[in-house]
Amino acid sequence: MRYLAPKRAANLFNQFAKWLTAHGVSLMGSRVVAIRGRKSGEIRTTVVNLFDFEGERYLLSPRGHTQWVRNLRAAGEGELRLGRRAETFTPVEVADADKPELIRLYLRKWAWETGAFFDGLKADSPEADIAAAAPGFPVFRLVTR
Repeated sequence: MRYLAPKRAANLFNQFAKWLTAHGVSLMGSRVVAIRGRKSGEIRTTVVNLFDFEGERYLLSPRGHTQWVRNLRAAGEGELRLGRRAETFTPVEVADADKPELIRLYLRKWAWETGAFFDGLKADSPEADIAAAAPGFPVFRLVTR
């Protein structure tokens, strides 16, 4: 399973983005996702980029099968937070065959921030290249309760 651990500079940026989002300032769709830890049972939070496609909302993990992805799969639910607003959701994992268009959209919007995690993929990369990389990028459609 593909997983790119964050480095110190990324951790600092993520902490700053998480602080802003927790205080109600969204950076191009950012949210704090809160998910119960699969081992500890404690609520874990991280900043994510929420995006829309054809009337549905999605989360994509550019670093691969991260802890928040593993926790979300195990918990079967999560909470999106922006400032004091919070909404509970149920994740529906997107099949690899359905990911290329979503990955391309994500790259168009956030390549400036997360492009280094895509191993050379770009928004205009050939469809076959994106499809081949799709298993390494978990994507969830969110069903709000």
